[in-house]
Amino acid sequence: MTKKLLLAFVAVFVAWSVLDIVIHGMLLAKAYEASASLWRPEAEMKMGLMYFVGAVSAFVFVWVYVKFVSPKSMMIGLQYGLILGVSYGIGMGYGTYAVQPLPYNIALSWFLGTIVEMGVAGLLTGLIVKE
Repeated sequence: MTKKLLLAFVAVFVAWSVLDIVIHGMLLAKAYEASASLWRPEAEMKMGLMYFVGAVSAFVFVWVYVKFVSPKSMMIGLQYGLILGVSYGIGMGYGTYAVQPLPYNIALSWFLGTIVEMGVAGLLTGLIVKE
């Protein structure tokens, strides 16, 4: 099971990294430029910390699935990811929107993007870690 856990962790981390580039680096680039006063300048962004946070989150996501979800399958993994996606996405998008002057389209995109990212992560985890 350790080998599958590690493989799923790597798959989730890579998927999240690629999806983050698509969502934040491409789809939301103009929205971020239009709200530049809300963000650190690119040179001051702590990308190493972001990758560390992503790695820890990916590991915990997979570890919780391995330890606490039963039965394990692709569909169960997808459901797990979508449920967590709604849970985390609501906080990421609308929780932040409630306390920060984010444009609504960014809040909505963060909410939906988190659901997509977590759904993909659950699908990958369910494909790799099966009973």
